[in-house]
Amino acid sequence: MWIYEKKLQYPVKIVSCDLKLARYLFTQYGGPDGELSAAIRYLNQRYTIPTNEAKALLTDIGTEELAHVEIITTMIYQLTEGATVEQLEAAGLGTFYAIRNGALFPADPNGVPWTAAYIQAHADPVADLHEDMAAEQKARATYEHLLNLAEDPGAKDALRFLREREVVHFQRFGEALRIVQEYQQAKKVY
Repeated sequence: MWIYEKKLQYPVKIVSCDLKLARYLFTQYGGPDGELSAAIRYLNQRYTIPTNEAKALLTDIGTEELAHVEIITTMIYQLTEGATVEQLEAAGLGTFYAIRNGALFPADPNGVPWTAAYIQAHADPVADLHEDMAAEQKARATYEHLLNLAEDPGAKDALRFLREREVVHFQRFGEALRIVQEYQQAKKVY
């Protein structure tokens, strides 16, 4: 189904340790509106989308969201690399260290593990696509907040890239919504 190219979709070049930003980035890893949630949501919703064109779009975006998970986890890893236990504890990552050491685990910044309860899929393509558009706007807003919190130029660069992809995904979901609504009108399905 996929061809996996063993490199990040966008390079991550963090130049300084920033444990606070690493903690904040967990929202885009294991949070309810993060990249993992988006990927699984879109890859599940595609099965009940009525047109091949819109299905392909959800597959493409869902797959890209998995690539964004890789970018986020790379950023977290680079931002925490070499940190001492004391530094992790001071940044609010003591429980992260106690449970996982340096291993990454999908959770939000408060340590709440990712859950499938975050996934929205209703088999109503119009409802699902509106949910997807809202999810992309929430992700865009979160990236803007993370940009305000970031100081490292490499982190800011990667965050800008991810924010812009959310804008593109929002537009693409708008296209999919139009395609589905035209299909439903032609078939008199609502």
